Amino acid sequence: MDEQVFNPVVMAGGVGSRLWPLSRASFPKQFQALVASADNYSMLQQTCARLEGLSLGHGQVICNQDHRFLAAEQVRRVVEGDCFASLAMTDDEGHAKAGFDIVLEPCGRNTAPAVLVAALRLLEQGNDNPMLLLAADHAIADIGAFKAALLKGHNLAGQGFVVTLGIDPTYACTAYGYIRRGVELRGGYTVAEFVEKPNLAVANTYIASGEYVWNSGMFIARPSVLVAEAEKYCPSVLEQCQQVVVASFSDLDFVRLPEAEFVKCQDVSIDYAIMEHTKKAAVVPMNCGWSDVGDLSALKEANTADENGNVMVGDVESVSTSNCLIHAGNKLVATLGVDNLAIVETKDAVLVANLSKSQQIKDLVAKLKSREELEHHREVFRPWGSYDSIDHGSNYQVKRITVNPGAKLSLQRHQHRAEHWVVVQGAATVQLDGEEHILTANQSVYIPKQSVHSLANNTERPLYLIEVQSGDYLGEDDIERLEDIYGR
Repeated sequence: MDEQVFNPVVMAGGVGSRLWPLSRASFPKQFQALVASADNYSMLQQTCARLEGLSLGHGQVICNQDHRFLAAEQVRRVVEGDCFASLAMTDDEGHAKAGFDIVLEPCGRNTAPAVLVAALRLLEQGNDNPMLLLAADHAIADIGAFKAALLKGHNLAGQGFVVTLGIDPTYACTAYGYIRRGVELRGGYTVAEFVEKPNLAVANTYIASGEYVWNSGMFIARPSVLVAEAEKYCPSVLEQCQQVVVASFSDLDFVRLPEAEFVKCQDVSIDYAIMEHTKKAAVVPMNCGWSDVGDLSALKEANTADENGNVMVGDVESVSTSNCLIHAGNKLVATLGVDNLAIVETKDAVLVANLSKSQQIKDLVAKLKSREELEHHREVFRPWGSYDSIDHGSNYQVKRITVNPGAKLSLQRHQHRAEHWVVVQGAATVQLDGEEHILTANQSVYIPKQSVHSLANNTERPLYLIEVQSGDYLGEDDIERLEDIYGR
């Protein structure tokens, strides 16, 4: 085992429903810049960037297959710098490259299958340096304290411990699980007990005892140790994960986990599967300004408030307003005489909630199961850019489309709708039934039903256009892709 080398594994498969309407299934919180940073990085990017300066081995980002292009593009922007040159990656031809493998889950199965798949993939390469398991949606204010804890955890992992990073509690929180410290080790403690989220009275006794830390959900362990513990405590999960790894395959720049095998994995967390049973658990406490940004109240606390205790994003004007989180995505939000509220405005939804009720947003979300706004933002991101549905009716829909420089939509056709494209800015290369058309601002083209067509931006500037759809069915599944550079 190389000294002080980490194999980072970033788990980016969550949905973050308690941050609705900011976080949704199609664009969850880890891909958004919800916590302020100098680079305006998303939470996933911040998670990767805070590893700068550590010795890194083989990196993996594990996410849902629907988010593959978001994850790949965001990670690419972070790892382009020299600080990540040590990531020991190779392409399909064996040439060295810097970056993270983007490992795609076909569905959610909690953390245990993801962690064991990552461990088995490393062992296939003969790599038993400690894995650093991180959630993609946490905030950490003190990077120095965080890294110091990581190095302590690395030392313990090298001795065969499965190390969890514990957070020194700052108040009697009922939203987190707790860990009771055991015997002192060099750099940490054995784990005496994992305990579930307590009620307030119990949480107060934990804080008073000084023996408990919050369970952050971050771990450090050698792959071989994790696999050995899985053989003891969750052998059926491990066996299924082994089948998943054997059947996994490359697809463009991604590693796909096969759906037929992966859906058979038990939906179980690494805590339940291994950590609560293993005799090798250790904890390294740290005080690093950590938050799991699990709800709107935590989101407020993870950002810097003004002199009135308000965190305000976007076009906000306030009078006699205090201790509020106000997020204006598109419109002016004005407040007068309010306190302790979360006010979130997006293109298609507005939430007003008492911050003390943040944990109960799941109850509100449960009532929205039949609403499109639960799953999708009005603006939807694609590997080539994005589209924003700005108006719609029973037989028409209007979209604002952005095509990134050098990007291209699939060669496709529709059975139920016709389209009319009007270029607003930039130059569009349109293929229509075998003929090529170059359109610039204020020029348009009509795409009849069943016509074979594609759209490309062959310039170095973004392309903006308006698309008007008309027909008896306007669903996104009325797309027959004939060719697609993104492999969809």
